[in-house]
Amino acid sequence: MAVDELQAIIQRCQILEEADFKGEDFNLFQVAGQKCLEDGYAAQLLEVIQNEKNKVIIKNMGWNLISPLVRCIFTYKLEDDKREHCLKILDQLAQLCNPKELFLGLLEQIEQTSGEQVCQTVMLLLQPLQTVLLKLQNKKAYSVGLSLAMIMNQLTALPVPYTKQQIQEDKLGLCQCCNAVVDFAKPFVNEVVKNMEKSSEYNDMELKEELLKFCMKSLKYPLLTAQLEQLEGIEEHPFRRFATEIIDILWDIRELIPLVFLHRKGKSPHWENQEFADIEQKNSADSLACLSYLMFVQHFGIDYFPVVFSPSYLLQCNMTHIEVLLKRTEESMLSKGLDLFESGLLRMEDNSLLHQYLEFRDFIDVPQDLVKVMTLCPIEHLRKKSLNILQLFIDKFDAEGKYTLFRCLLKTSNHAGVEGYIIKNIKDQIHLSLTKACDNIWFTGHHLVSLLDLVLLLPEGAETDLLQNSDRIMASLNLLRYLVIKDCESDNQTGVWTTLAKIEQNFLKPLHVGLNMSKAHYEAEIKNKKENRREAHSSNTVCSLTVSGEKMPAMTTDMQLQVLHSALFTFDLIESVLARVEELIEVKTKAVMDENS
Repeated sequence: MAVDELQAIIQRCQILEEADFKGEDFNLFQVAGQKCLEDGYAAQLLEVIQNEKNKVIIKNMGWNLISPLVRCIFTYKLEDDKREHCLKILDQLAQLCNPKELFLGLLEQIEQTSGEQVCQTVMLLLQPLQTVLLKLQNKKAYSVGLSLAMIMNQLTALPVPYTKQQIQEDKLGLCQCCNAVVDFAKPFVNEVVKNMEKSSEYNDMELKEELLKFCMKSLKYPLLTAQLEQLEGIEEHPFRRFATEIIDILWDIRELIPLVFLHRKGKSPHWENQEFADIEQKNSADSLACLSYLMFVQHFGIDYFPVVFSPSYLLQCNMTHIEVLLKRTEESMLSKGLDLFESGLLRMEDNSLLHQYLEFRDFIDVPQDLVKVMTLCPIEHLRKKSLNILQLFIDKFDAEGKYTLFRCLLKTSNHAGVEGYIIKNIKDQIHLSLTKACDNIWFTGHHLVSLLDLVLLLPEGAETDLLQNSDRIMASLNLLRYLVIKDCESDNQTGVWTTLAKIEQNFLKPLHVGLNMSKAHYEAEIKNKKENRREAHSSNTVCSLTVSGEKMPAMTTDMQLQVLHSALFTFDLIESVLARVEELIEVKTKAVMDENS
């Protein structure tokens, strides 16, 4: 019987001195103890462990029971008495075993767990692990750091619940586990706080550094990925609670405010291996971006933040973090980047952001990233939001800032829709300049002429793909029509009349040629399709189309004809606006000539 075997080993070891225990004794104890657990004699094993006479034996050998003990706990149902006995054994081992040996045994169990049992194992072992760590005298900070790192590495492999239903179900127990880990860390936070209060020159930074690493990892996972908006029907959002706890830890160890102003281009650990250095810098950048989002969007820890900084300075500080988030493709991170950008802009008055801010690289890079989200992101609501934020960004700059930003985006966006949107904004600024009493030099005179050189031209002359660039072309024609109507040749505030010859040469004439070529091409295509349809047995004959290596849905001949007719309609629309512009130019020019004669 397993219990008899265990008792025999115990009796033999009771007469030995602690120093005389051999490897064979350890093995025999482990095998007998494991057999007791597997055969259902957990109650008897508990009695052996609680026996004062066996204290020295358990101290040295008890840690060997951790692995079979954990297996058995997961085997029994929650209400089973045997499971309760196993939990009491675990508690006793935490109290009686050699802390160093038991610490390694517990960490080994956490390291070996995987899949659905990760959170269960971590939550089961957190309390005994905390008990053991509090007993350690040597290398305590290192051991706490190793424990937190091991736990977070295991949790990182799990998917983060994102929807309301996923958070409520918490199938793998991640939400519950994250908050349990914070509770596990609290005694060590309190220890650091206590030591800092004792002396302003607190020198033992190791434990503080380990806690800081834990907070930085928590910001990257799960908080960077998690949905942190308040959800209806969930009284205490687990990730919001976790975020609050992490912010509080950072405040308690006096690292919160320094981190908010620590840009990723600042200090970083020194690595001999550049690859490790790059990974560390990226992880740090993600964590700091998440911290800024928590503070400035969700307002976690905002009460700790000094209210002395201007909105423009805070925006400048956050642009680095916004850039990090906008370069990501995951919805949770992209939306955080957009929210952080929007919150920074909403604090500012229109026209209050000085043009000098565009000398900072981030203020040029971020709107370009925003354009990529607008044009490439597959998620519609994020595309729409990014467009609204771009307009908000434009509105905040002073006149020179808007002018510089427009030039930059016209040169870098490489998207006709975006260029058309910028040209519409230019038209709005010209309108304000012409209708306001104060003179705006940036959207009149020679500055505007320089800007019009970028707007009123076809990128590739007559060879330009007019269909692809139709948004830009229509916006340019509408702008030119507005200038001709609004600005008299005698006033010439915009300078359009002195550059009319250049506009005709670079824009109007090539556009005429391009329209004629394009219409002739598409009309020929329509004719060919109609002839092919008559020759075919059925109008439902399909063709395949490949775009960027991906096969598109098959198109019938009728569908192809519909697309071709739509293109012709676009060319007709462009042609009608072009004719109207030329008519207005001719009328105004003739009127001036008549006056002069």
